Formats: sequence, C-alpha cells, structure tokens
Amino acid sequence: MYLINPAEHTRRAFLRRTGQLAMAGTALPFALNLAAMGEAAAQAAPGDDYRALVCVFLFGGNDYANTVVTYDADSYGQYSLIRGGDGEAGGGIAIARAALAATELKPTQALPGGRVYALHPSMTGLADLFNNQGKVAVQLNVGPLIKPLTRAQYNSSNRRDFPIPPKLFSHNDQQSVWQSSSPEGSTVGWGGNLGDLALAPNSGSLFTCMSVAGNAVFLSGDQALQYQVGTGGAVRIGAVSGTGGNLFGSATVKAAMQQIAQRESGHTLENEYTKVIRRAVSAEGKITEAIQSDFPSGTFPAQNNLADQLKMVARLIRGREALGVKRQVFFVSMGGFDLHDDLIARQPGLMKGLSEALVAFHNQMGVLGVADKVTAFTASDFGRTLSSNSNGSDHGWGSHHLVVGGAVKGKALYGTAPPVSITNTASDIDQWHVGQGRLLPTTSVDQYAGTLARWFGVPDDQLDGILPNLRNFGMTAPSGIAYPRNVGFMA
Repeated sequence: MYLINPAEHTRRAFLRRTGQLAMAGTALPFALNLAAMGEAAAQAAPGDDYRALVCVFLFGGNDYANTVVTYDADSYGQYSLIRGGDGEAGGGIAIARAALAATELKPTQALPGGRVYALHPSMTGLADLFNNQGKVAVQLNVGPLIKPLTRAQYNSSNRRDFPIPPKLFSHNDQQSVWQSSSPEGSTVGWGGNLGDLALAPNSGSLFTCMSVAGNAVFLSGDQALQYQVGTGGAVRIGAVSGTGGNLFGSATVKAAMQQIAQRESGHTLENEYTKVIRRAVSAEGKITEAIQSDFPSGTFPAQNNLADQLKMVARLIRGREALGVKRQVFFVSMGGFDLHDDLIARQPGLMKGLSEALVAFHNQMGVLGVADKVTAFTASDFGRTLSSNSNGSDHGWGSHHLVVGGAVKGKALYGTAPPVSITNTASDIDQWHVGQGRLLPTTSVDQYAGTLARWFGVPDDQLDGILPNLRNFGMTAPSGIAYPRNVGFMA
C-alpha cells in the first residue's frame, strides 16, 4: 500500500477554482459543469494497489434501537418497557425478543457487562456475514461531535467551552454535518477531501468521486468533484453523444450538432463551451466502455434500488483499470427512514433491502477479487429517540452503524454500548442521552471517518486537514469514555 500525497485544503483554493470556471460553466448542465472540473493535475499511480470507500447514506434518520437491538435479558427488558412493548402485538414499537434469535450477534470478544445485541430480524444476511464470515463490524453510538461532551456540558450555556454541532435534529443540516462537518449550504465534504488526495495516483482523475444517488456534498472536494452516473450507466448528452439514437429523429441534425461541438472558434467563450462538451462526451464513452455488460441475473436482488446502485458501483470497480483509477470514493443512498409513524410495519422492508444489497455487493467484490480493497459503511441524518411517540420515533442524535468489507476487523462491536434508559435524574446513566433516549454520541463522525480514511491511505498527519474536529479527539475523557483517533475496525 502506498500513502496518498497531501494536497491543499483551503476555502481560498475552492473559491479560486469556482471563480476561474464560472464563465465556462455557470449555465451548463451539471454533467458538463462537472466535466469542466476534470483537468486536475494527475500522475500515473504507483503499483497495483486499489482501494475504494462506499458511503451508504440512509436518508431520514434511521432508528438505531430497532436496527442494532439490545438483546441481553436485562437491557431488552428496559428497551421493551421504554418502547411500549411488542409492536407486532400492537403494544408499542419494540421488536419481540423471540424474533431476534436468528440475528443475534456473536462477537469474538464479548461486550462488557454481559451486553448482547442482535440485528433487525430482516437482516439475516448481514448477521450471517458478521457471525460466520467476520466481514461486518458494528460501530456503536456514533454521531457528530465537535469535542467530547457530557450531558451537563450539553445543557450548559457555555458554548465557547462546550460547543455542540450546529442545528441538531434538523434533517437537511444533519445530513450535511455528517457528510461535511457543516450544516446545509456546505460546499466541501470529507469524501471529496479524500478525493483531493487521490487525484495524483488516479490518471483518470474525473472518476475519483462518483455518485449513483444524485448530488451529495459528501463527494465535493477542493479540486475533486463528483461524477454522477445512474443505475444504467453514464448520463448521456443526447445531442452530441456518439451513442444512442438520432436527434429530433434526424441523423443529419445530430451530425451537425456533433460538428459544432468539435469545431474551433475565434470566440474564447465558445471554445471553452465546446471543450467542456467534448470532455463530457469523452467521459461518457469511457464509462460506457468500462462498465461492460451487466452481471448475470440473480447476482443482485431484483426490485431493490440500493442493490441497483451498488451493482453500478460494482461494474465501475470492475472497470477500474479502463477508468485509470487507484483510489475511489462512491456515494449511494436509501430513503424512507423518517419513521415518525408505522415504524414496526415499514422498517422491516428497509432493513431487508439494506441487508440484501450490502451482502450481494460484498459477495460480488469477492468474485472480482477485491473484497479486501473495498469497504462499504452506513451513515444517516441521525439516530432516533428510544421513547415512542405512539407508533414511531422522533429525531435523535447518536446511532449505530455498520461497516462491511474484507479488510474490516469484523465479528466485533466497537465503541461503548450505551445503557438503555430515558430517565431524567442526576444519575450517571443520564450522561448517555439528552432526553427521550436521544443518544449523546460516544464516538464522533470524525473518529469514524478518520478510521476509514487511514485505511484508504491518508497519513495520520493529514487527517486533521480532512476532518476538522478530529484534532479534539485521541484521549480518554474525564467521564472515562475513550475517544481514540483510530476506532480500530479496519485492518
């Protein structure tokens, strides 16, 4: 493995880049505007090493308590009581304990205090990947933090010494904070910053950061911007693309448009415009060639949009040599997790889809011989309340997340298991939440991301430039909770 060369990460550089391209790109469709960004300086990558990170974002705020479910008898009793009893029996939003037996997690090293967890009953595939193959890790209670924080500090009015993430519990803002450390309106994400560092080893620099789920700040860097594809491949510019049918039913019209796109002009702006079009068409052709044919039927589950997205990621990874990439960052997503209502009825389908898609993707990475070179991880707006609002849960903070891949130190749960409580007394147990069972994170997004970034190839002394709050971690807080810079779930 080689280390990624450091790159400059400054707001000034971002503004300079966008200012220089504004004249050529402001009025262009996104695909063309993105193509204009593709001229980052690049060198041939050394060696044959390849690594990719795949962010699986669960939009809406996934309910942590019914995803990674506390299963030991004592904790389960508290969980069921707080959630109003067995949801399938009509008494609340707890999952029946008997339904969790098949997805009980059996880590190599038992958790302190006899704590035991199980995955949602619909996630049998991921439970098997955890227990029998050791390729899944669970990160407990992770969420945005600026620095380690106790509940008393959270309740303090002293925000200078005890800062909290901006605009907690807001969907759009927390989606952005997870992806970029800043609220809605942020322009640079930590996945894009990883892409900045990966431009040099990628001769096909345009394909460093790739989204199959539309625009996401996660993939926007200082130099690297995301290249968006659909589940069917590259987005075609129909008027001038060499693939596809005629324009307005006429081969002559299309040929004329292609000629216009190729010709030189005495007008600087026109030259820049056609240059961008040519680059976008060239990129489309490279993608179409690289992804090759579809995988055989049954390789990925049908009628599963996340699986369709991950299948395209797999095809892009299969074509990595044609694309000229050694390091890539991908973004895919699922929606529908804002379950204020009908949690018991609606979450099983989501969990089943997530589990089946991730398992199929990991298996295909094995077929391609890169299982240990590709790591997928989940993220979401926030966790949700442990307490029920009748038949759902409300916006929360910390949550449990999953990491899947051949390089994952799996069959293990990382971080600190939170007590199951929503009491509001002065007891120690209340340090673990900020009301209604909204978990106060004991692992920050920066620690989670830093662990992934280190595996990706970022030197430790470059991590603080990518993850601005990471410098505040790397210690054991007075509360006794450890906040290591490297959480430890990657080999």
